[in-house]
Amino acid sequence: MSELGRVLVVLGVVIAVVGVALMLFPRVPWLGRLPGDIHVERGNWTFYFPLGTSILLSLVLTLVLWLVGRR
Repeated sequence: MSELGRVLVVLGVVIAVVGVALMLFPRVPWLGRLPGDIHVERGNWTFYFPLGTSILLSLVLTLVLWLVGRR
């Protein structure tokens, strides 16, 4: 149970840090405009799928969780 508590504390700290970063920097200029992001506009219809951004965030979160899990 102590490991579960440690994971929850680390997860809470990460969420708090991300929240503070989003408050200070509400928009990251390159995030959402990466190569691989799909953006289609047709008249009054817009479709946006952040594929490249999703892959990047997945890789970063996988690395962070792997590093936390090693301990």
